[in-house]
Amino acid sequence: MVEDKLVFTSESVSEGHPDKICDQISDAILDAYLAVDSHARVACEVLVTTNLVIIAGEASTHIHVDVEDIARKKLLEIGYTDEAIGMDGNTCEVRNYMHEQSVDIAQGVDSETEKASGAGDQGIMFGFATNETESLMPLPIVIAHELVHRASLLRKSGAFKHARPDMKSQVTIDYTDAGHPKVDTLLMSVQHDDDYNHEEFCAYIRNEIMKPVVEQFGFTEHEYRVLINPTGRFVIGGPHGDTGLTGRKIIVDTYGGYARHGGGAFSGKDASKVDRSAAYAARYIAKNVVAAGFADKCEVQLSYAIGVAEPTSIFVETFGTETVAHKDIVAAIRQCFDLRPSGIIAMLGLTEPIFGATAAYGHFGRTDVDLPWERLNKVAELRKSLNE
Repeated sequence: MVEDKLVFTSESVSEGHPDKICDQISDAILDAYLAVDSHARVACEVLVTTNLVIIAGEASTHIHVDVEDIARKKLLEIGYTDEAIGMDGNTCEVRNYMHEQSVDIAQGVDSETEKASGAGDQGIMFGFATNETESLMPLPIVIAHELVHRASLLRKSGAFKHARPDMKSQVTIDYTDAGHPKVDTLLMSVQHDDDYNHEEFCAYIRNEIMKPVVEQFGFTEHEYRVLINPTGRFVIGGPHGDTGLTGRKIIVDTYGGYARHGGGAFSGKDASKVDRSAAYAARYIAKNVVAAGFADKCEVQLSYAIGVAEPTSIFVETFGTETVAHKDIVAAIRQCFDLRPSGIIAMLGLTEPIFGATAAYGHFGRTDVDLPWERLNKVAELRKSLNE
């Protein structure tokens, strides 16, 4: 019997998930270039499998970066330190296939006047915000991130015994009672040592990870169903259990499926690639629009053509929650945000090496790191623009 409930589900994965390993190595390489050359152009992708890392892509810069060393250090930092769990950062094979950026792309992006610099590619990007959480993010993805983040921190501290780096979470929220969402189901799959106690392991996840996380949001453990390692065993994981690729967790990276996605991945790309920078700008706009009280929910779509500076379109959806006229919201956005690639880069400081922290646990709604596109420093300007 199917219950008549309105539910929505989002998932997250830990830093030890194979795809997230790749995202983190890609962004660590990007940050290494930007730390020395703030105008470096980089597009770096990674593949991992059992004891093998393959790095490919292009960079346009005058500096050399030891990408092999960066990859090894990142693996060890995550916790892949032993071939017995499928990857050892000290001994694994690392292949480097980085090369120079295409001159055909460069000629469309570079400009003698920086303000005229065009987009690095065509594409559509979405940003979203909702006032259902303090971070102005959808509740399901926020809780999903918190679960795997807390579990990973406890694993690294040694408190979460027998846990290995690869973890996944899934959170189902019941929206049946409008305005009063509640947790319906929590699911966690956590890789573990072979010689572990199943009951103790599951009890720890329930009591020390799930319960504290949901209590942050005002829910009690009696309100939801719990599923932990539903197959009963999760010893083989990480790159040994599944091949990983950069850019394969784009929904985890953004809004957990709660809002639309343009399809472009983020990690390993410098800010001249609007897949990344314009998605950050769209979130920045949506978050400030909601924080300004213009709407309870806001979704922003931007689109670009390669080599063209101005966006080809700006679309704003407020789902009937707007408190001011829709045309006034759009006008305020156009007045307050410079959405040319160079304008976004300057507005958000995207030549700085700040991207590594985004490669696990989401690019949006973060409170553990200071990300420029999460700031609410446009609220006053947006409100003022309505009175001009």
